[in-house]
Amino acid sequence: MSRILPYPFLSAGLALTWLLLNAPPTRGGVLLALLVGLAVPAVMRALRPRTARLRAPGTAVRLLVTVLYDMVRSNIDVARIILGLRRGERRTGFVTIPLDMREPFGLTALAIILTATPGTLWVQYDSDTGCLLMHVLDDTDKDQWVRRVKDRYERPLMAIFAGVLA
Repeated sequence: MSRILPYPFLSAGLALTWLLLNAPPTRGGVLLALLVGLAVPAVMRALRPRTARLRAPGTAVRLLVTVLYDMVRSNIDVARIILGLRRGERRTGFVTIPLDMREPFGLTALAIILTATPGTLWVQYDSDTGCLLMHVLDDTDKDQWVRRVKDRYERPLMAIFAGVLA
């Protein structure tokens, strides 16, 4: 927007967050909040992050519904495991998933989806091989986890960020 205030919403959000985290507000706290609100976006401007282009908004909405459904279902499954309502042994483990996606925004969204879904955790990504190491609370079938991540998340993310048809 301008040289002094390149990202006004980021500045306002940072200053407000600073004030909320350091309540009650004091003169020094308000001054520091303004300083943080102005300094951090200036650094962000120097980094010049590129903008993301969403190419398939319908696919994005379907992915959002899928992720919300999976989160609710995973919460129930994890609660059953923790409360001991599910019979059988609990087997945690690691699953290696070969990803075709290389788009940084898509990989970031996938990391957020997997980490925010109870029972799964993005552990490591090897950019040379494109392999993702994921920890799962319920390691019943590794091939099923690979298919789930690729079909339910990776393919729509590729359509959203890379323009590939889902």
